[in-house]
Amino acid sequence: MNQVDTLHSVQEMEVNPNQEKTRETVSLPYLFVNFLKIGSTAFGGFMALVSVIENIIVERRKLLTHEDMLDGISLASILPGPVAANVVAYVGYRLRGGWGALMTATAVLLPSFLLVVGLTIFYLQAGEVPAINRIFAGFIPAVVAIIIGAATRMSKKAIKGWKEVGIAGAAAILLKTVGGFSITLMVILGSGVVGWLLFRNQIPKDLVTNNDNKIQKLSLKKIAVPTIILVGILVLSIIPLPVADNSLVKLFTTFSGMSLALFGGGYVFIPMIQEVVVNGYGWVTQSEFSNAIAMGQITPGPILISAAFIGYVVKGFMGALVATIGIFFPPALLMVTLSNVLDNIKQSVAIQAALRGIRPAVIGMIFTAAIVVAQTAELHWASLFILAASLTAIWKFRLEVVLIIPIAGILGLLLY
Repeated sequence: MNQVDTLHSVQEMEVNPNQEKTRETVSLPYLFVNFLKIGSTAFGGFMALVSVIENIIVERRKLLTHEDMLDGISLASILPGPVAANVVAYVGYRLRGGWGALMTATAVLLPSFLLVVGLTIFYLQAGEVPAINRIFAGFIPAVVAIIIGAATRMSKKAIKGWKEVGIAGAAAILLKTVGGFSITLMVILGSGVVGWLLFRNQIPKDLVTNNDNKIQKLSLKKIAVPTIILVGILVLSIIPLPVADNSLVKLFTTFSGMSLALFGGGYVFIPMIQEVVVNGYGWVTQSEFSNAIAMGQITPGPILISAAFIGYVVKGFMGALVATIGIFFPPALLMVTLSNVLDNIKQSVAIQAALRGIRPAVIGMIFTAAIVVAQTAELHWASLFILAASLTAIWKFRLEVVLIIPIAGILGLLLY
């Protein structure tokens, strides 16, 4: 092995020192069981779910690095589909390839899917969903603590000086004062440009591979089949098919087609989906659609799990399953495909410098998420108590966050 090859090997180890180890030691049952627990307890939206994953996979097991997680969040933020589910698929793919992505995504969505189906059956029979406000009031301050804990851990790696602090602060201010998908996209792209301008001369060029032909060949080989599948899904969702509007095929093509055209997070998706399922096909009434969104909000999974409600109303359990697969599978496949491309181009000076700018921006966005969630908490002494207790459990006692959420729910039931 010559000197250049040796330097390349060193650089690959530095990018992800655990990559080969994790593919050998992390079993698919381990991924399923742990992500099933995460999917059962990660109430509070996308950033809460990501924070729980970061605590277990990065902080405790050290299966991925903080940089890996930040790269996944950055990529998911600019792609279509639910960000949380895309990050979950990314983590599974990094650990065990395609089967790992399938295992983690299935396990995270399964608890919320079953809960929505159960609530849908109850709703269709009883006419309303029972309120559990006090339990969920207890969840919110605990979720804030979990997000703060994740942001502080990640910042130890991503924030290395005043330049990174400035990027993180600017990202947080923009997201909080303006918000929206366009600002999120501008923050990610803009921080990448700033990172390139500030840090491109600080990346050790002798550790960067320049074998462009090898990178291109590897990327094309791995993205060809997924790209064909994604193009096929888009085509089927656009062309008229000789099937009934309430068929399983129509459910899948409609939800999968929407999933690849929806940017900006769950709440941005709501009016778009409403236009199709209420005004377009008449699958559910406006009242039923509102209740579907409410059910999605009270589950620990992404809000788009509401698709299970719509699918169940149209075609029973199989309809719920097909609609759920349709809304989550295509964007997750796109995420995995492009994350593989990202892995192959991260060796360049320009990409590494850009990522060094993007990572602190993501930290700023995470802190902003904590503020936004905190603003929804009840103005009650119990909120402060649960927040303080959760932060103490995370920082001092290193309690697993999957235990903090249910305990906070019990405290909410008792204290509010």
